[in-house]
Amino acid sequence: MPRLLLHDTPLDGVRVVERQPLADARGVFARLFCTQELAAAGWTQPLVQVNHSSSARAATVRGLHWQRAPHAEMKLVSCLHGAVWDVALDLRPGSPTYLQWHGETLSADNHRAMLIPEGCAHGFQSLTDGAELLYCHSAAYAGLFEEGVDPLDAELGIRWPLPVPVAVLSPRDAALPSLAALRRRWCA
Repeated sequence: MPRLLLHDTPLDGVRVVERQPLADARGVFARLFCTQELAAAGWTQPLVQVNHSSSARAATVRGLHWQRAPHAEMKLVSCLHGAVWDVALDLRPGSPTYLQWHGETLSADNHRAMLIPEGCAHGFQSLTDGAELLYCHSAAYAGLFEEGVDPLDAELGIRWPLPVPVAVLSPRDAALPSLAALRRRWCA
């Protein structure tokens, strides 16, 4: 019996992964990652890096980030504590869903994760204080290949569920370029 159910989203290649926990009087056991089960969704590389993030305050926005080739990465994002609005943005030229975004609520209670393919940006907004995420990556972090786009760029049209006070953006994320600025750089 599969422990990870894969559900398509409106974005090409982005999947919601629904964990099938086993529960009894002692508590709960849930599989967070399985290369064999995720292969059907395109995870063909080894699990290279696992990261953890914690957001102290609700409404915090992190992202939108991705890595360029040759360090492009697939991500599996799970919420371990609290809840977040998790967003994937398709930045793959030629994709049928290019420049479209999809958001899902991930929480410790709903046992859902987001599988984000290479070439898609990722970001999230914490819906609760103390939200914690676990990220599984198919490639190691390579700072020289990291990219980002302003998560508040009106052209993207991302509907964050909570108002986003500027104070909850990191200085790095607040300085991310707009989509228009990225396009100019890409065409230069």
